[in-house]
Amino acid sequence: MLVFWKENLVLLAVPKTGSTALEGALAPRASMVLRDPPHLKHAPCYRYKRFLRPFFVQAGGQTPELMAIVRNPIDWLGSWYRYRTRDDLIGHENSTRNVSFDEFVLEYCKGSPAPFANVGSQNKFLRINDGELGAEHLFQYEQWDKVISYLQDRLDIVITLKQKNVSPKMELTLSPAAEAKLRNKRAAEFAVWELGRR
Repeated sequence: MLVFWKENLVLLAVPKTGSTALEGALAPRASMVLRDPPHLKHAPCYRYKRFLRPFFVQAGGQTPELMAIVRNPIDWLGSWYRYRTRDDLIGHENSTRNVSFDEFVLEYCKGSPAPFANVGSQNKFLRINDGELGAEHLFQYEQWDKVISYLQDRLDIVITLKQKNVSPKMELTLSPAAEAKLRNKRAAEFAVWELGRR
C-alpha cells in the first residue's frame, strides 16, 4: 500500500495485479509505504476504511481517495496458479505443482477451497459495506497504460517500471467447462473486473 499525502491518494495493493512493481517505482515518491506484514500491505478496502482511513482523516483533515487495480479473474487465477508452482513450495500444501489449472480453478470455485486454491477474492478485497465499491479509482490490469497515465498525471512524475514478484512463465489453458463453472460460481469476480476503467 502506498500513501501519497500531498495528492490525497492511497494506492491499495491488490495481490497479483502488479502492486510490487508499482511499489518499486513509486516508493521513493510516496509519503508512506506499507510493506510488512503482508496483511497490512495487502489490506483490502474494508480493512483500510475501518482502521487506516480514520487515522489519515484525523491527521490530515481530508479523506484520501482510493485507487486499486483489478485483473481479469481467469488471468488472476492463472498468475496465482503459476506463482504456486515455484520450487520453494514443493511439498507445501499451497503448491500447485501436481495440480492442473482446471483442477485449481474448480477447487477455487468451492465454498471452502483446499489451501492450494485458497487465494482470496478480488471482489471481497474491493467491496465495503453491503457490496459498495470501495475504491474511487479502479483500473483494469489489462489497461496498464491507463494505470500509468493516471498515476503520472496525478503525481506529476514519469514512471519507469521493472518487473518484480513475477509468476513463472507457463502456457495455461482453461477448459470451457471449468470456465463456465468459474463464471457461474464466481460471477462477482467478473462483475467487479468489469467496473475497472478501460
